[in-house]
Amino acid sequence: MYLFFTLLLLIIIFFYCTSYYRRKKIIKKICCMCRNEKYEIIDNLLEPFGYAYVPAQDIFTSRRNAWQKDFGYSAFYDKAAPHLGIVINSLPVYFNYDGRTWLIEFWKGQYGINTGCEIGVYRADRILDKNELDYTLFKSVDAHDMPELSFSLYNAKKDMEIAQLCGRHWWLTAFKPGLFSIPSNLSICSCITLYSHEMAAAFADALIKLGYCTNEVILRRNTVTFTFEGGKPVYGIFRKIITSVAMRLNRLGCQIYLFITRPFTLSVDRVLFLYYYLPFIFRRILNIRKHKLAGEK
Repeated sequence: MYLFFTLLLLIIIFFYCTSYYRRKKIIKKICCMCRNEKYEIIDNLLEPFGYAYVPAQDIFTSRRNAWQKDFGYSAFYDKAAPHLGIVINSLPVYFNYDGRTWLIEFWKGQYGINTGCEIGVYRADRILDKNELDYTLFKSVDAHDMPELSFSLYNAKKDMEIAQLCGRHWWLTAFKPGLFSIPSNLSICSCITLYSHEMAAAFADALIKLGYCTNEVILRRNTVTFTFEGGKPVYGIFRKIITSVAMRLNRLGCQIYLFITRPFTLSVDRVLFLYYYLPFIFRRILNIRKHKLAGEK
């Protein structure tokens, strides 16, 4: 028995020492890299996941050619999100234009250990009845249908701007690893430039039908500007429990992530460190919206 515990102690000491020196070696390796080398490596690592690094803001965003585009969007994905550690407020805006039902949806909240937001643009092949919206699989818009999207993600509780992005896209996103936020404390100030004044007016009318006041939705030519704040309350005891547990685990995950990567402050350095030191955690971080595989936005 004594021999067993002695051997066990020696094994633990061996693995601790091995891990310690390996960690030091990886830290030194990353510190010796120049910025361009880091950016090139991180972009090559992120590309298969459908994401890119934005150095100026130290965030991750989705690529226009991301593989997630092939999976479209269904309301089921949002319902399944808390089961996968994704606690978000969503605002789906359905409207009819040019003989089809369109969907522009907004999301904000905690994606595992990432605070983030999304704007997705989708359409059906025809005009849908109201009772069809919850189970229809919407298609991601093609390149020629992509509108000009822009947003600022802001945390009112912490009085901080997290991200600000713009561009022609079907799914414009921003994710900040290691930052924990309550979804209702986040707000998205968005500006959507559509293909015509008629389409923009239909989108603005849909927002007003959802409860926005006319002075909260600014329509100028083919551009609509508004702010998505707060969020719908969670209904049902079972769903409240799942959401509460997911948020506690997300907060713990953020703390562990920051502790493990504590020699660094920038996300590019932290993520590279995890890639070399704990690759399975690296893969977990980048599966920000993996529940879309069951049908993606």
